[in-house]
Amino acid sequence: MVQKVIGLIGGLSWESSAEYYRILNEAVRDRLGGLHSARILMWSFDFAEIEALQHVGRWDEATRLMIDAARRLERGGADFVLIASNTMHRMAGDVQAAIDIPLLHIADPTAERIRAAGITRVGLLGTAFTMEQDFYKGRLASEHGLEVLVPDEADRAAVHRIIYEELVQGRVEPSSREAYRVVMARLAERGAEAIILGCTEIMLLVGAEDSPVPLYDTTTIHAEAAVERALAER
Repeated sequence: MVQKVIGLIGGLSWESSAEYYRILNEAVRDRLGGLHSARILMWSFDFAEIEALQHVGRWDEATRLMIDAARRLERGGADFVLIASNTMHRMAGDVQAAIDIPLLHIADPTAERIRAAGITRVGLLGTAFTMEQDFYKGRLASEHGLEVLVPDEADRAAVHRIIYEELVQGRVEPSSREAYRVVMARLAERGAEAIILGCTEIMLLVGAEDSPVPLYDTTTIHAEAAVERALAER
């Protein structure tokens, strides 16, 4: 079997990109055995540049950078592209339109697993951009028929702050884990049957033992879906 080449747009932040790299390679080794690992091309951003654009709303400029990254991967021989960030799927449609290879959207394999489990109402944790804007919630609803609950304003602010002030900087604080536990419990009390970890760094902070309902980790699900595609017969 000749593996397809996975094109990974990373550095969004590198903390979660490192997890993508690990999961992709472990999943290929588990499937093929021996010394096998994944065929990966990565473009890794300086996240400080991206974060600065995000927080002043210069999304058009960020989109141009993302398209440039995807085109670099396509020219390098990638067979398909992953954006290793939920937030930066805000421009997924523009990125896909600019390249001739597929983009594997992070929300789709996540939603497919949720629906396969018979779940229709989910809580969503992520950056404020992901929780509040429609590019992600709207796709879950319109493409997959999911009802999406997000935390209240104060809880959204806490979830967002912990991502940017701690997780993307490699800090994993017990007090923040407890804060996320409280937010997830509140979502479950409002009727969430499961919770999407809709930021690729959140899996560094919480796991199944921290939530009263099942967690769907987008980082792992996205990477595993990429391996399925990479190992599928051409």
